[in-house]
Amino acid sequence: MGAVQDSQVNVEQQRALYGEPLADTAARVMRAFGLTQARLAQVLQISAPMMSQLISAQRVKIGNPAVLHRLQSLSELAGQAAGMTPDEVTERLDTIRDEQATMTGLTVPVARASTAAAELRAVAAPQELRALADATTNVALAALLRSAADRD
Repeated sequence: MGAVQDSQVNVEQQRALYGEPLADTAARVMRAFGLTQARLAQVLQISAPMMSQLISAQRVKIGNPAVLHRLQSLSELAGQAAGMTPDEVTERLDTIRDEQATMTGLTVPVARASTAAAELRAVAAPQELRALADATTNVALAALLRSAADRD
């Protein structure tokens, strides 16, 4: 498969996971708040190269639930940005940057979790998934990894 086909497949996977490609979400948020890609990465607390990989669909998923939570918060707030003062925008961006997702604040539909588990099994052996689960401090991620490892 060529790079263009891989990218198209990744965009469709993002659409299935997030409802739209991450490039569309990022563009909407950057436009609403007048952010550069680098500034968006800062607010999300990811590296600029990671942000670029997500936008270009070189990388499909946002692996950190807190980052996904921050992006969802920004996306929800984008519709209100036009009515906000520059100081209010700065304050809200700083608040979102400092947010930590909680277990109760994150819900993953069963279909998504099942798809994620299947994708994990396709790229890693059960013992690798269990080792990763043991190595992470993220409770939700560990549960997903263990679930993927335990399914046949």
